[in-house]
Amino acid sequence: MALFEGKCGLILGVFNRQSIAWAIAEEILRQGGQCGFSYMPDRPDAPRPKNRARVEKLIQDQPGAKFLHPMDVTRDEDIDAFMAEARKHFGQIDFLLHSIAFAPPEDLKRDTIDTSRQGFHTAMDISAYSLIAVTRAARDLFKDRAAVLTMTYFGGEKAVPGYNVMGVCKAALEAIVRYLAFDLGPQGVRVNALSAGPLQTISGRGAGVDRMLALYEAMAPLGRNITHEQVGRVGAFLLSDHSDGITAEVLHLDAGYNAMGSPGRLLERLEQADGSGR
Repeated sequence: MALFEGKCGLILGVFNRQSIAWAIAEEILRQGGQCGFSYMPDRPDAPRPKNRARVEKLIQDQPGAKFLHPMDVTRDEDIDAFMAEARKHFGQIDFLLHSIAFAPPEDLKRDTIDTSRQGFHTAMDISAYSLIAVTRAARDLFKDRAAVLTMTYFGGEKAVPGYNVMGVCKAALEAIVRYLAFDLGPQGVRVNALSAGPLQTISGRGAGVDRMLALYEAMAPLGRNITHEQVGRVGAFLLSDHSDGITAEVLHLDAGYNAMGSPGRLLERLEQADGSGR
């Protein structure tokens, strides 16, 4: 029996084929799940509806993709309309993937101390508060033993130069995971976060992922980076019944990078490079 056979749920945050949300959704669909997808509404003055078209192209040949509906997570009416669509198609749901984050580029590129008030508000609203908003709106849709998963990054735990205000948002997001896990525990609903290492995604490129890929490969105990396929499998696991004893956790998927207290083998390479041998 496939892992998600007879299961249905919501995928929030697919932008294109490189999206982490798509890697997880693709694994769920492959394992027999049924999914409803959100997309960020295109601007009314946009010449072509590119956001919808990107996701439509991904799901058009997927029998398990049951609906595609716009949702701007800064608008409660959009969230309510999306959940009404989910109720119409599924009645109740087994899982919800939240993979949504944004900071204004001009604020993300600044040192954290120079973050504008409006930029901070926008980043925190979309990247952190939205998890509360969509989970609250889905509360009556959750089946017993349903699972919620959000995506975070190590920059929410430690200072990562270049991640800046988004690191502050991820720290808040991880705290929200713990509090939602407590709130929804009596309902049997689990809430977790997956902290993935750097990947080539739209948001990753905005945060300087190329530099991070080289660093992780040099420092991580496994001596390599992670893949979209690995994130897909682990994310699907956390949304499945196979993880039904896990809640309020931040699971690291980064080839062990987060465990390092020194540069590790990178230091050996630097010593060899300068000939010091120290």
